[in-house]
Amino acid sequence: MSKSKPSILIIDDNEELHFALRVFLAPHFGIIETIKNPNQVLAKMDRVSYDVILLDMNFNAGINSGNEGLYWLKRILEVDPNACIVMITAYGDVELAVKSIKEGATDFIQKSWDEQKILSTLLSAYKQRCSKIEIKELKEKQKHLSTQVNKQFQLVGVNSPLMRKVIETVKKVAETDANILIVGENGTGKELIAREIHNLSGRKDQLFINVDLGSIAESLFESELFGYKKGAFTDAREDRMGRFEVANNGTLFLDEIGNIPNHLQSKLLVVLQNREVLPLGSTIPRPINIRLVSATNQPLVAMVEKKLFREDLLYRINTVTIEIPPLRERKEDIPDLINFYIRKYAERYCKNSMSINQSAIKKLTNYSWPGNVRELKHTIERSVILNDSSTIFDDNILFGSPQSLDNDESNTYNIAAQERKLILRVLEHSKGNIKVAAQKLGINRSTLYDKMKRYDI
Repeated sequence: MSKSKPSILIIDDNEELHFALRVFLAPHFGIIETIKNPNQVLAKMDRVSYDVILLDMNFNAGINSGNEGLYWLKRILEVDPNACIVMITAYGDVELAVKSIKEGATDFIQKSWDEQKILSTLLSAYKQRCSKIEIKELKEKQKHLSTQVNKQFQLVGVNSPLMRKVIETVKKVAETDANILIVGENGTGKELIAREIHNLSGRKDQLFINVDLGSIAESLFESELFGYKKGAFTDAREDRMGRFEVANNGTLFLDEIGNIPNHLQSKLLVVLQNREVLPLGSTIPRPINIRLVSATNQPLVAMVEKKLFREDLLYRINTVTIEIPPLRERKEDIPDLINFYIRKYAERYCKNSMSINQSAIKKLTNYSWPGNVRELKHTIERSVILNDSSTIFDDNILFGSPQSLDNDESNTYNIAAQERKLILRVLEHSKGNIKVAAQKLGINRSTLYDKMKRYDI
C-alpha cells in the first residue's frame, strides 16, 4: 500500500485500554482511532478505510456470550469484505475465538497484556489486508485483460449448417463441467471454440489458461504443468505454480494433446483422475478445480489402436467431442470471415475505407483453403498490406500455399522467408502431421512448433 504506516480502528468500551493501545501502537500505526460504542463503526467506515479493525467480543456488562462481537463482525464484513478484523476475547475463551474466525475474523488476541503478541497479531493482520487488496486488484486486471483478449478471439463465420450445429453443442456443454475434446484440422479455430465454451460457462470470470503441449519439451512437461518447489532441481530457485494450479477454478485448455509422449500420458491421467497435482520436490498434493478442454488434429482413436495414445486417457478427456469442419466444407461462412478480416487489418494498417469486389469474394470462396481459417486470415492481411487502392480485386489476392510462395518470394534471399516457405512445403507434403514434418526437417516437434509460432504458420 502507498502509505508508510497502516491505520487501525479500536472498538472497545474500556477507555484505559484505548489509552494504553494508543501509546503502545503509535510507533507502528499512522492513524489510530478508538470508539466505545460499536454503533458508530459503520459511520466511521464511510469516511475512512481502515487497514486493521480491533473489535471486542462483548460490550454490555455481565454478558460474555460474544454475540455482540459476532454481530458487528458480520456487519463490518458486509460493508468491506476485505476488512481484516482482530477479535478481543476473554482469557482462555478459545472456543469463542475459533467461532469468530469461522465467521470471517482474521485473528484474535486475549485480554492478557502481551505486547509482543498483540503487535505481531495486528501487523500480521495488516499484511493479510494488503494481500487481499492485491489479489482483488489482480483479479480486476485479469478481468480487463480477458476482455481485451476475447476481442482478439471473436467467433465469426457461423452461418453454415455445420457451424450452427457446432455452436448449438457449445451452448449445451458450456453450462456443465464436462471434459471436452475439440477435434479438427490445423487452422480451423479450435482455440476459438475452447474460449467460447469458457466465456459461456460459470467460470467465465476466472482464468482461461492455454497450454500448447506440442511446444513443451518432454524434460519440462511435469514442471510446466504441475509446478515445482524451490530446490527441486538445479535451476529451481523459488517455488513455482504449474499451469494446472494457475488455472484453478477456471478453464485449462490443453492444445495438441495428441502430441504427448506415451510415458507422460499416465502422469496426466493420474492428475485428471485424482484432481490434484504433486509439484516436483513436494510430498503434499494440491487439490485443483478446473474445467478441462482439450484439442487435437490427430486421429486419437487410431492412435489408441496403435498403442500411441492411452485408451483410458482418451475416455477421460472426451466426455463430449466437438468436431470443427474444415473451411472448404462450410463455404457459406467465408464472406463473413472475409469482411471481418478486411475490417480488422484495414484498421490496423490505417486503411479504414478498404472494401472488396464480388469477383475477389468469388475467387476466395472457390479456393480449397488447405490452411483453413488461419490461411484465409493471412491471405486477407497480405492483400490489405500490398493493395494501394481502396478496393481489393481478384488479381490482388495471392494464396499462401507453398506453390504460390515459390512465385512471390522466389527472388528473396531472406533466411526467415525461405525457412517459412520450406516449413509450409513440408507440412503440406506431411498432410499437417507435425511429427512426420519434424522428422523430415531433422528437428524435434517442440522446435517445429516454436518456428511455426514465430512465422505465424
